[in-house]
Amino acid sequence: MDVLKRLFEQHFRRSAERVLPLQGQLGGSGRVIVRLAGGGQSAIGILYSVREENTAFLEFSRHFRRHGLPVPEIYVEDLRQGAYLEEDLGDTTLFEFLSAHRAGEAIAPEAIEAYRNVVAVLPRFQVEAGRDLNYKVCYPRSSFDRQSIAWDLNYFKYYFLRLAGVPFNEQALELDFSRLTKFLLGADHDYFLYRDFQSRNVMLRSGQPFFLDYQGGRKGALQYDIASLLYDGKADLPPNLRLSLLRNYLDCLAGYIDLDRDAFMEHYYAYVYVRILQALGAYGFRGFYERKVHFLQSVPYALKNLRWLAANVRLPIALPALLEALDAIGSSERIKGLARAPAGLKVRIFSFSFHNPMPPDETGHGGGFVFDARSLPNPGRQEQFRSLTGKDEAVIEYLDRQENVGQFLSHVFSLVDASVANYQERGFSSLMVAFGCTGGQHRSVYLAEHLAEHLRDKNHVEVVVRHMELEKLGESGESA
Repeated sequence: MDVLKRLFEQHFRRSAERVLPLQGQLGGSGRVIVRLAGGGQSAIGILYSVREENTAFLEFSRHFRRHGLPVPEIYVEDLRQGAYLEEDLGDTTLFEFLSAHRAGEAIAPEAIEAYRNVVAVLPRFQVEAGRDLNYKVCYPRSSFDRQSIAWDLNYFKYYFLRLAGVPFNEQALELDFSRLTKFLLGADHDYFLYRDFQSRNVMLRSGQPFFLDYQGGRKGALQYDIASLLYDGKADLPPNLRLSLLRNYLDCLAGYIDLDRDAFMEHYYAYVYVRILQALGAYGFRGFYERKVHFLQSVPYALKNLRWLAANVRLPIALPALLEALDAIGSSERIKGLARAPAGLKVRIFSFSFHNPMPPDETGHGGGFVFDARSLPNPGRQEQFRSLTGKDEAVIEYLDRQENVGQFLSHVFSLVDASVANYQERGFSSLMVAFGCTGGQHRSVYLAEHLAEHLRDKNHVEVVVRHMELEKLGESGESA
């Protein structure tokens, strides 16, 4: 971490007093991602050893910002050591925002509006910024060409089908792959393909989307990215919403190109298929091969999408061996076990004011914890802290210095950790924790954020944070 601390001091002219790992953003990339903060400033620090990917991300970021696109500002870099600092866009991903604003297939209007805002920006990446982008820095390929498609399809074949024990006719499957590849390349592919355009790579700050993780971008077809977003496994968007968002996207796209909607739709569902196959390959590689079993929790969602496609879509090309293999997945005992496995535990953490009702338990399970923080020193009584919140550095530093605050947190961690372990063992899916104080602005916010940081280091725990009073003030009240 020393190189990141040095870059922070170089850019901000002050030391990084706190370095917090952002484990929830590690995913399967192998990157080390941390938040550095000090003197009222913060930044996201990245450590990654693949120079070519770092170069692509940095150059793409600067190019997109020149086009006025909402991507993080790059503050400073040291490519020799695989390190750079970028703008801190907060903690709320589109996925977490969606998760906090849905009950089953009922999705709140504000989450739908967030998705509409996201699909409206996508054509600007693909068309506007794609026209003059330097594709020479793309890694590992400059276009989503025959080789790229072959990698994705073989990824699915060897890391999902083979490792899951799903039978298939290899020669017949290869013939289908060849037909599918030829058909995919028949779509116009002279645009920027973001490659990993999905809900965890979109941040929401003050309700506006910002975009991350486009370092794998290359030249390709328009259909791939919108398919990636709308058939994003765990997001599990209802079919009618997917169709509505697709129409929104096409309406926006028509403002940038002379759009032939029929030609677009002719190839669209083939790209949906290839994106789902690529995702299954990734789940198999990370889950079956690397034994990071939480990746396998996404498999049932991908299979749900495949079942919907089989029932509702007829591709314009024959792919009998592929469709037979996809059908056989449902008969695999190993895959059936994944479908029966309980979903990972979601811990929902709230801060609130005791002047108002406690946060409701939207899951209907009841239980959980409510901690009363009013016995702790109150920064709100001091003039210099009154307008700040428990997410501000000055308040954090003040509460960090209070011995009884540290003791309080230690007891909270022990109690919650014990429940998390028990809930996971029993296959429970939800745990609620709430912190209350007088105004719901300082102590309760501070405690909620610290518990979230603590739990994000634990495997199979999804953390969602909501600050009820901050939401009323119009500030960032949610974080992933």
